[in-house]
Amino acid sequence: MTSTPRKYTLRAAALVASAAMVAVTVQTGSATAQPDAATGASAVALSAQQRVTAIKSAQAEAAGTAQKIGLGGQEKLVARDVIKDADGTVHTRYERTYEGLPVLGGDLVVHEKKNGTRTVDKATQAKIAVSTTDAAQPAASAKKSALSASAAEKNTKAEAKDAPRKVIWAASGKPVLAYETVVTGVQKDGTPSELHVITDAKTGAKLFQDETIETGTGTSSYSGTVPLTTTKSGSTYNLTDGARGGHKTYDLRQGTSGTGTLFTDADDKWGGGRQTAAVDAHYGAAVTWDFYKNVLGRNGIRNDGKGAYSRVHYGNSYVNAFWQDSCFCMTYGDGQNNANPLTALDVAAHEMSHGVTAATARLNYSGESGGLNEATSDIFGTATEFYANNAADKGDYLIGEKININGDGTPLRYMDKPSKDGASKDYWSSSLGNVDVHYSSGPANHWFYLLSEGSGTKTINGVTYNSPTYDNSKVTGIGRDKAEKIWYRALTTYFTSTTKYAGARTGTLKAAADLYGASSTEYKTVAAAWTAINVK
Repeated sequence: MTSTPRKYTLRAAALVASAAMVAVTVQTGSATAQPDAATGASAVALSAQQRVTAIKSAQAEAAGTAQKIGLGGQEKLVARDVIKDADGTVHTRYERTYEGLPVLGGDLVVHEKKNGTRTVDKATQAKIAVSTTDAAQPAASAKKSALSASAAEKNTKAEAKDAPRKVIWAASGKPVLAYETVVTGVQKDGTPSELHVITDAKTGAKLFQDETIETGTGTSSYSGTVPLTTTKSGSTYNLTDGARGGHKTYDLRQGTSGTGTLFTDADDKWGGGRQTAAVDAHYGAAVTWDFYKNVLGRNGIRNDGKGAYSRVHYGNSYVNAFWQDSCFCMTYGDGQNNANPLTALDVAAHEMSHGVTAATARLNYSGESGGLNEATSDIFGTATEFYANNAADKGDYLIGEKININGDGTPLRYMDKPSKDGASKDYWSSSLGNVDVHYSSGPANHWFYLLSEGSGTKTINGVTYNSPTYDNSKVTGIGRDKAEKIWYRALTTYFTSTTKYAGARTGTLKAAADLYGASSTEYKTVAAAWTAINVK
């Protein structure tokens, strides 16, 4: 059975100086998003079973759909997600195969109105066709190349357990027959590695690589009173949240593999010692779940009503946290000297939002798409922080402001003027795709701030911002609530794996038109905010 949410006092001794005694209320219940749409085109909430049924129905009709949208006879569609709007429009997200081989960068979204009118957003406009599906290069060569790529990243314990698989690479340039090899190992900071390497099956040249374990850092562990939903089993309680898809929290005990041990407690009064990090992680997962459900109408990370799980006490003095889609889990290190677990709310919200991206647009974690991927996590991490309404840690547009990673009290990133961190970019340029994804996220973060709050100087929750624009234009914000709904709509309905900044502009304009109308102030402000960061 699931116990009633209660408030527990944490007895934590090893907390950094900035940690505060706080009391936070988690919003629960069956409420779903209220998108304040003006057009009737907003998404309706589907139960987990309704979603499964809709995907099965789309798959049953996939062959006909492929023909109707003009795909070749050797191509097939694999339905992955379905969104239904109140006005009857259905948005179906597909992966594509060619002669039975996965087409990477071939994903697309079919939008079909109630009257049968269709439009399609594709990750590539190129025709999917190769002269042969027989590889000139052996799989062993692809494996060797992939291991070399992992070595170049300074990864250790690298191995490719599974044989390289043949694919069609269509994410950039002309589609070609290729191999995809997954190399596991350990990154130089102790984070696990799942490096996907694409090599040309004809020439052996490396075409692309993508590290699928995304990392990030956040605020120090909370202390004080926070609500938890736990489960009673026999005479003991454990950290299983039956109200949120069965999310579980485990103790890795400084290990780096496996699930760990589920936290249990005799009297359901949690906190102190090793439990402190578990309480923070369990709470963070709950608030993130509630934000997505109550604000955006999303039923869990994958929108299927199933909870992920959290692992705390990873490694020895590991100063990071990461989302891993292959295990559908969040993992937290204990920080320097194992004294400051990185288990706070903004860590959970940022990292779990990588899971939402993986379940929707699957933005490639490289180049401009990677920057948009990172920005998505910053945007929803910020949105969740505001949603929590924590008086001791008020919502702001600063990323990682509590961890003091720079040693001088400054945050990791600034959304109002990203370049203040010394590396992020304020505006789009043709060279942005060559920048590390944590810094190429800057323009999208800047766009979100401008859309939410506008340009110029202002103070919000005690923090003063001064957001500039590329063309010295003045932008008047529409409010964060509308901005986050527009980004979410674009991410889930229009973005694909290869979306770049120009495509993000197009997608968010479509989203704003859906929610508020093509002649609305919201639509016009979305366009103005993109122009203000040099995306025209």
